[in-house]
Amino acid sequence: MRTDLLPKTGTLSETVHFHFHYFKPIFIFDVINTIIMSNQIQEFNEYRSRMNEVILTKDNLVLKRLYNLDTNAYAEGALPVRTKEMLGLVASMVLRCDDCIKYHLGKCHENGVSTDEVYEIFAVANIVGGTIVIPHTRRAAEYWECLTAPQS
Repeated sequence: MRTDLLPKTGTLSETVHFHFHYFKPIFIFDVINTIIMSNQIQEFNEYRSRMNEVILTKDNLVLKRLYNLDTNAYAEGALPVRTKEMLGLVASMVLRCDDCIKYHLGKCHENGVSTDEVYEIFAVANIVGGTIVIPHTRRAAEYWECLTAPQS
């Protein structure tokens, strides 16, 4: 925190007035929500990395080959990576795999998929998968909000 921006002396009331006068007011809900959203992304990515490492260090050839196939399936080819990630997101939603949905939403975000495109993906997944996909769409929408929230 930059203490040089704070008043050097004064009452609490004067300090609060100073902040509201010189800085755009920040609502505590917005601050907490931003922290929670960024933590949600960080926690998911850290957990996924940690557990993938645990699994791969067990030296199981079948699992290593499966992970390799998965990686290569989403590599650039006749279809661009961006398209493959959108397809992966639809499939993950229809299969109702929340971890997979988060992963592919992250990859879609990295590959420049827009919010409008994501909501069309949600629509296709719900048409294909039926109303059972709606709860996963809610969680997907929440995670997309986290990914696209302005970073402070």
